[in-house]
Amino acid sequence: MADKKFSNLVPRLLTGILGAAAVIFCVAFSAWTYFAIFFVICLFSLLEFYRLAGLDGLVPQKTFGVFSGLVIFALSFFVEIGMIDNRYYFLIFPLISGVYIIKLYKQFERKPFTNIAITFLGIFYTAVPFALLNVAAFEYKNYNYQIILGCLLILWAADTGAYFAGTFFGKRKLFERISPKKSWEGFVGGAILAMIFAWSISFYFTSLSQWKWLAIGWIIIIGGTYGDLVESLLKRSIEIKDSGDTLPGHGGFLDRFDGLLISAPFIVAFLEIF
Repeated sequence: MADKKFSNLVPRLLTGILGAAAVIFCVAFSAWTYFAIFFVICLFSLLEFYRLAGLDGLVPQKTFGVFSGLVIFALSFFVEIGMIDNRYYFLIFPLISGVYIIKLYKQFERKPFTNIAITFLGIFYTAVPFALLNVAAFEYKNYNYQIILGCLLILWAADTGAYFAGTFFGKRKLFERISPKKSWEGFVGGAILAMIFAWSISFYFTSLSQWKWLAIGWIIIIGGTYGDLVESLLKRSIEIKDSGDTLPGHGGFLDRFDGLLISAPFIVAFLEIF
């Protein structure tokens, strides 16, 4: 039983260590390396989402959706770094409206507006949260790697704590209808480790006060859990286990960053209001 539980532990650890090292380096090195790594993450996440939608028999505008999502991500970065004025955000509306025109020239589809809706969902579910990270990164006008890196470390701590606590102690199901393997014990383990990281980070990453780091810790714990469940709901509706096999031991990019997709909007709202 123990061998079965930890059958993917080695590839999971190797992928996690190498991937985390690459992301940490890019986030900490400069604003442009941060942009590059998250542009790639956003790209693969969009591709995974539309591939999953295709598996379910839907016909979203994959190329258009990926292009629009990447434009929104890049646009938000260029606005936040100060290269262009924020009035260019208005380009988003005519851009995404182009999907209606494209559909007119496609062959007959039984439910074209369902496919249009799925195209929009890919953009808002995947690309918009990553674009919002740019707002957090430039919260104090200049690029600040501490906010992004701190959030990632807390998220990874929550995932790691939940994985090991759930594996060793998991008995009480957290949300069995959606994700049978997730347990309350895993949730508590993830929450404890995440809050330890949030508290520790506050002594080194002083861009935010300690109470804000602790608040962000709880946002990530709750938002990350729901993000995981939402993605599980998506996969369950398509009857697949992982969103992809790009990251050995972790599945796909959506599997790895699903917690961030729900947490990011709440983190940015919190930072902007408080």
